[in-house]
Amino acid sequence: MPRTARITTTHKVATAVLVAAGATTALAVTAQPSTAQATASHASVAVKPVSANGMPTPVQVKSDAPKVAHPAIEAVAAQVKAQEAPKKAHTAKQAANRSTERKAVRKAEPKAEPKRYANNLDGWIRQSLDIMKAKGIPGTYEGLHRNIMRESSGNPNAVNDWDINAINGIPSKGLLQVIQPTFDRFHVAGTADSLTDPVANITAAANYAADRYGSIDNVNSAY
Repeated sequence: MPRTARITTTHKVATAVLVAAGATTALAVTAQPSTAQATASHASVAVKPVSANGMPTPVQVKSDAPKVAHPAIEAVAAQVKAQEAPKKAHTAKQAANRSTERKAVRKAEPKAEPKRYANNLDGWIRQSLDIMKAKGIPGTYEGLHRNIMRESSGNPNAVNDWDINAINGIPSKGLLQVIQPTFDRFHVAGTADSLTDPVANITAAANYAADRYGSIDNVNSAY
């Protein structure tokens, strides 16, 4: 009969040691990352700066290399600029033309015609009132009309040849019976220099009455 091999205690221990060694090697080979993986892992950790609160912050990569425009891009940009230049010039020309047209329209506007007054007592009073208003001389239509009717009955050529003024050689004349010295002193610029001119006579008399009585409206008798 063949001889049966006997496994001794020594053999068992040796076998166990070999098995354990093989398992350890296998585990070591499986758990150890490759060189590329380790490098990538270390590189990944190195480029992630940490902010004060412990959170990773974005990394901004700065480049000192000068920016070089592509020739094709520069050519397109130059072409667009050349096309826009005439449009801008045309727009500016249109704006200038519109401005010139507006100025021409304003110049062509007709001037307002001067106000016209009837050549009668009503017209003379109204014209005098407009002049008085512009000069700051007080008085109303009623005040002027009332005194005119008492002094001359509305006759611009009326002359008083019997009172003390007439005796002294300076008779009262006109709608409001004004003597020449009074007319000369209180004559209102812009009116006629004639004592018997209706508007000049009224405005000078109203100016005199304003100086002496406050207004022609306050005059109710010879003044």
